[in-house]
Amino acid sequence: MQRAATAAQHQRRPIAFVPTMGYLHAGHLSLVDVARKHVGPGGLVVVSIYVNPTQFSPTEDLSKYPRDFRRDSALCRKSGVDIIFAPANLYPDQAAGEYSTYVVEEALSQGLEGSSRPTHFRGVTTVVAKLFNCVKPNVAVFGAKDWQQAAVVKRMVKDLNFDLKLVVSPTHREPDGLAMSSRNKYLNPAERAQATVLWRAQQAARRAIVAAKNQSLGADSLKAQLASLIAAEPLARLDYLEFFHPATLAPATEVRRGTQLAMAVYFGKTRLIDNGRI
Repeated sequence: MQRAATAAQHQRRPIAFVPTMGYLHAGHLSLVDVARKHVGPGGLVVVSIYVNPTQFSPTEDLSKYPRDFRRDSALCRKSGVDIIFAPANLYPDQAAGEYSTYVVEEALSQGLEGSSRPTHFRGVTTVVAKLFNCVKPNVAVFGAKDWQQAAVVKRMVKDLNFDLKLVVSPTHREPDGLAMSSRNKYLNPAERAQATVLWRAQQAARRAIVAAKNQSLGADSLKAQLASLIAAEPLARLDYLEFFHPATLAPATEVRRGTQLAMAVYFGKTRLIDNGRI
């Protein structure tokens, strides 16, 4: 991968990169389309497929995470991807105790997902830094569904002087509003039907702001309303629901137009996240 990237640089062919953990869906492919627009027909679009073990805790679904490389490859070819980077292992010395370097962002990674999954973002920033060093992209494209992840990676790019542009593309949704995710595969029909409450909660928050005639609302009161909406679904179990400032990720005490909402909810054993601008 590094040799191919260096050759592209020598040929003045820009590289756009979409990092994934595979089991691709239309949301991933929309990122590929964005990547192509940034480098044009003469550039290279690279998609990585790697289920990164360092962002999973011992109690999470690493071994069960869906994988289908043949299907992913066919989707990439159909979407015009130039290179699939699918390393067998990016931590070859970890099992022997000879890998000990991690990248840690210490501000934006603390709340929300960072609170529920304390080691998650250390794994994300480490693997993304490694992938950037392998792919050497001019542009990297991330999805807005993982808003905090995109913010953390953007901060890492700035702080560590990575020579690339980071693009955050809008969340791709099913017709009923559920954000596309590889983990949606885990949902049984009843769970899938109730999972739309993530989208319905966002819409309820937006309606509340409109009803308040664009005046701010107390965050605690609105969170309680949305938590009740989610609790009405018998298979849903709320992990967190938070209003925050989209740039700083600082919790918001008042909700107004432009405030960001993020949620994590379990449906059975499946944990889904979503977010949206109010």
